[in-house]
Order: sequence, then C-alpha cells, then structure tokens
Amino acid sequence: MAKIYPVCLRLEGRLCAVVGGGAVAERKVQGLLEASAGVRVISPALTPALADLAARGVVEHVARPYRAGDVEGAFLVICATNDRDVNASVARECAARGIPVNVVDEPDLSSFFVPAMVRQGDLVIAVSTGGKSPLTARRIKEELLSLFGPAWAEYLDMVGKEREKILREVRDPGTRGRMLAKLSAPELFAAVRDGD
Repeated sequence: MAKIYPVCLRLEGRLCAVVGGGAVAERKVQGLLEASAGVRVISPALTPALADLAARGVVEHVARPYRAGDVEGAFLVICATNDRDVNASVARECAARGIPVNVVDEPDLSSFFVPAMVRQGDLVIAVSTGGKSPLTARRIKEELLSLFGPAWAEYLDMVGKEREKILREVRDPGTRGRMLAKLSAPELFAAVRDGD
C-alpha cells in the first residue's frame, strides 16, 4: 500500500456524508460533528443516538439504502456498512467525483483513513497504522491518553493567549523568539498541571 500523508482538515460548515447507520457510523458522525461539519447520514435504519440527532435536525437523514448520487456535494465520505457491494459502489462513485472516501475496514477501497485521536482542547494527536491495524492504533491512543491529560487543554489555551500577546506587542525578533521559546518550557506546563 502507498505511504500516507497525515493532515488535519477544517470541516466547519462542510458537508460530509456517512453511508451506514450502525454503531461504527455513529462514532464517525460524532467525530464529524465535533469538527463542526454538516453531516448527511444515508441509511434505512439508525442507532437510537443517530435517530435522535436526525430528529433534532443535527444531521440530515436520507432514510433509505445508498443510491448513486447520494454523495453529490460532499467534501468527504465515510462508508460504514457491512455490505461489500455497497462499499464498493460508494468507493467507485467517490473516485469518479473526486471525493475523498474512507471505507471502514476496507483500506484498499479508501483514499483516506481516520486515525485514532487523542484530543485535549486544541491538542490533537493522531495515530494511524495506514489501515493495517486499527486496534493497534486504538491501543496506542489509550497509552497516549495517560500521558496527555486534560491539563494540556488548559496549558494550550494559556500559551495561545500569551503567544498572541507577544506577537502583537514585542517588535524585536530576538526578544520575541526567546519569549516564545519560554512558553514551551516543560516547567511552565508542570506549573499549569500542578495548579501553580
């Protein structure tokens, strides 16, 4: 399989289609919603949580099996069905339309993979095995969660505000560089983590 190139996407306000309505589709929809994407779910049946999102108008629900044309206008597509024929059809349509597609558990049909992610505020750490072992990626994610806890979100909020202030107020490049370097000092994170 070809090498992958990791990237973070801004999905706010972009339409993303999810084909499938089961537990895996539900997890994918939740991730897309966390990124403020607009979500269209194409499936005759939904999990209770997805049905609730559809009933509240949080996601658009196309309440029938996938048909060609359903992904038109989508920025990206995630296919989470257990029907290989549907998966292949979705992958073909996406390829023809130039739409990136992730077919869950079928890396050969996918043009991108959704990594396991550790998210603490604006800190995002992605772990991918290139589709070879999602369970291994998930195990590594769990290990990273023990290293990168909630204090990182607070730390990054503080660092971001200080960085903006330094960039706005400090004119001398050397002084600015030294001040910015101090923001990433381990001692500063330790102070935030310990509540000092």
